[in-house]
Amino acid sequence: MGGCHSDVRGGQQAVGGGQRSAGNAVTNSNDAAHNDAVDFFFRSHGLQGLFTQVELSLSASKLLDRDITSKSDPMVVVFIKKNGALQEIGRTEVILNNLNPQWIEKVSVAFHFETVQPLVFRVYDIDTKYYNVPVKTIRLSDQDFLGEASCVLSEILTKQNRSLTLCLKDGHGGSTNLGSLTVRAEETVASRSVIELVLRCSHLDNKDVFSKSDPFLRISRVVESGGSIPICKTEVVKDNLNPVWRPLHLSMQKFGNKDDPLVIECFDFNSNGSHELIGKLQKSMADLEKLYSEKSGANFVIPSSSRGGYEKALKGQLFVDHFVQKTQFSFLDYISSGFQLNFMVAVDFTASNGNPYTPDSLHYVDHTGRLNSYQQAIMEVGEVIQFYDADRRFPAWGFGARTLDGNVSHCFNLSEIPTQPEVEGVEGIMGAYANALHNVRLAGPTLFGQVINKAADIAAHSLFASTNKYFVLLIITDGVLTDLQETTEALVRASDLPLSILIVGVGRADFKQMEILDADNGQRLESSTGRVATRDIVQFVSMREIHSGATCLVEALLEELPEQFLSYMRNRDIKPIPLH
Repeated sequence: MGGCHSDVRGGQQAVGGGQRSAGNAVTNSNDAAHNDAVDFFFRSHGLQGLFTQVELSLSASKLLDRDITSKSDPMVVVFIKKNGALQEIGRTEVILNNLNPQWIEKVSVAFHFETVQPLVFRVYDIDTKYYNVPVKTIRLSDQDFLGEASCVLSEILTKQNRSLTLCLKDGHGGSTNLGSLTVRAEETVASRSVIELVLRCSHLDNKDVFSKSDPFLRISRVVESGGSIPICKTEVVKDNLNPVWRPLHLSMQKFGNKDDPLVIECFDFNSNGSHELIGKLQKSMADLEKLYSEKSGANFVIPSSSRGGYEKALKGQLFVDHFVQKTQFSFLDYISSGFQLNFMVAVDFTASNGNPYTPDSLHYVDHTGRLNSYQQAIMEVGEVIQFYDADRRFPAWGFGARTLDGNVSHCFNLSEIPTQPEVEGVEGIMGAYANALHNVRLAGPTLFGQVINKAADIAAHSLFASTNKYFVLLIITDGVLTDLQETTEALVRASDLPLSILIVGVGRADFKQMEILDADNGQRLESSTGRVATRDIVQFVSMREIHSGATCLVEALLEELPEQFLSYMRNRDIKPIPLH
């Protein structure tokens, strides 16, 4: 896995480390979130990537009494709904003779921001013959049913105290006065503890002939089964045998225990991907902390070319110039303290989509209820984002159409009200989109600049009123951009704002331009004046590629959003709102 990237531009970027803006503020792009190296490893082995582990605490009040000589003995079973079926994820203990129980046993669930996770809670009165037996062995069909409640996991997490009280029902549309169930969510501590460190080297061996080496570090966690898992990579420092790298931020979720061994390798970057090993060493996080406190260095070693498996100690050394352990605020800390994601949509109405009244058009509205690609993207993304927007009023625009005034517009309100771009809920977006198909004429060309600038204006104005809003613009398009440079300029300007842009490509167009805007190759966008984007704010997904694979559209589209949100908040040292 060398440098985790094989191309020149991507290979020189840090993975898992911090990056500095023009003002030298540290921007952590991978804290407790997405990490390219780890993600690549897990996916290549058919495993899931990192997620946020959440523990659910449960209590109830005014439960029904099903027993004759005593009170009910309640237990809660928690299910998650996947593909329409319920999957049990945990059970509480049984509490004897209590209609207002507070269970001690917690139920763990992996929180994935990019998916809607429906939860179902069922409360049972446990028969006395099951006392003192493991709760997992209790047959639910033999127990008295006390009530059922359901919600979406994000509904709990977005509450200020991460607590949600639900009314218990009988599950069949009958009685609803069966008491209440309160669910409280807590993020596991391990994913919030972060170590920030600055590494440097001295007297590295020179691997180049006509210049000096271009070193970078790769850090891997040693696993019990043998081998190692890469957890981060620094950026490349060009032409330098005494490099200092930008700060790294590593969560305990990545490196495990402070005493667990880590392999630190130093490579000379080569553009063809065959990076040459300069040296390596094995240290734990505790060892690195000791190097920092003692202001001492550790020598790199390299396998000897002679037989016998000996390692040759090198002159080059690794130093730790900064080491601090702290609690890092997470995505959940922000949204549960009142931060919101405000959803916006922009739809491509250019003529390349085809006549909306013919079935071969990308805008064709099937009267049988089957969604076209535009409707599908709006529904799938909107259904997730809406839980993080308090008023659920969403600006919705179209571009590339000839409107009622006879002019081609590249940013018009789908609501058809010039002064009001917002519509009510996801259903409002769907209705406004369908109405617009009857009231505009498809035209062109495909321009993004105006809608991005419009979204950026809204995000910029919000800074004067509140710092707890972050905006998400969904652009759905079928075409090749005509204003690539203008779009790039708009994105570079918007990278300083609380804004992320999701782009869905529909149809069979060549979307290479969108991949440039996405900047997943590690190369940040640059304006015509040489200004580099503060951060990556774009995520592009081709619906054609999603349909040909096993990945869900909304998962692919939203997987980077928490990271982009955090990079903005942490770069500006914006902290969650204190709870009162």
